[in-house]
Amino acid sequence: MPLSLEIVTAERVVYADQVDMVVAPGADGQLGIRPHHASLFTLLQPGELLIRKGGEEIDLAVSGGFLEVHRDKVTVLADTAERVDEIDLARAEAAMARARALLAEKRTTQDLQFAEAALRRSAVRLQVARRRRGQPPAPQAPA
Repeated sequence: MPLSLEIVTAERVVYADQVDMVVAPGADGQLGIRPHHASLFTLLQPGELLIRKGGEEIDLAVSGGFLEVHRDKVTVLADTAERVDEIDLARAEAAMARARALLAEKRTTQDLQFAEAALRRSAVRLQVARRRRGQPPAPQAPA
């Protein structure tokens, strides 16, 4: 029996289908979810969410959110989620440059937190897009 997967953001349903497996960036590391997985609720970290369906793999960049497993249904409530083909590399690189510039300004603590989060999001988007497009990975964002 396959898993029912739904990935949603505040703006749209990003993905909804029956799948074989989901690999997600959970709060404590990567989670692999197959049919009959134990019920679970966890925070998502910025990272790559991988969907396996048949022989196909679908990659998405998520910037955080929540993941719930209940019976054979996986629900992802993501802050943002983009499929690889939706990621504009030039825009992601520009966002990374803006975030680095904000970090260099070293203004308020809130500005630094915002810039660090933006840098992590950009790094994830670039990493996912470049890996699937056969390009070198993006430089890593600070932890």
